[in-house]
Amino acid sequence: MSALKILVIPGSLRTGSLNARLAAAAADQFAQAGVEVSRISLADFPLPIYDGDLQTRSGVPKNAVNLKRMIGVHHGVLIVTPEYNASVPPLVKNAIDWVSRVQDPHETRGQVFRERAFAIAAASDNRLGGTRSLAALRLILSACHAMVIPNQLALSFASEAYDDMDRLKHPADIEALGALVRQLIEFSQRLM
Repeated sequence: MSALKILVIPGSLRTGSLNARLAAAAADQFAQAGVEVSRISLADFPLPIYDGDLQTRSGVPKNAVNLKRMIGVHHGVLIVTPEYNASVPPLVKNAIDWVSRVQDPHETRGQVFRERAFAIAAASDNRLGGTRSLAALRLILSACHAMVIPNQLALSFASEAYDDMDRLKHPADIEALGALVRQLIEFSQRLM
């Protein structure tokens, strides 16, 4: 059997992003668990705002196809999203919208969402830790027929959550991330 592969996608491009830091901490925990982990940046897959007329005129952008294929070579995906106005940022929503439009000849539209496990996490400086963005992201992924694991992580007061080496420093946060990592591994193995 091939090695389990997990893809970690931070939903922020901002320098010093609390969510990119959480994505890095998660990638480290996956690696410690012996999983083959890839962490990407959505900056490497720039996409125009989704527009059905643009898709009709020009087709699906190559970066959407590349992102879909990147997701497709992994057994599980962790999306770490910021919270903008109680929802997911446009960067995350737009990437999902475009990827959901990619249909390779040998598969049905949206198949990439149905064939792997997804986990969601958020980091925020407020006490809610991005829980509203997680509710919105879970709904979006569910509409794509993705299997989103029950466990999720909302990291509260995130600017105070890391040590000087960018590792989580509070035992409760470390355990919560570990539980999410273990559950995504478990669900992803079932789908291999």
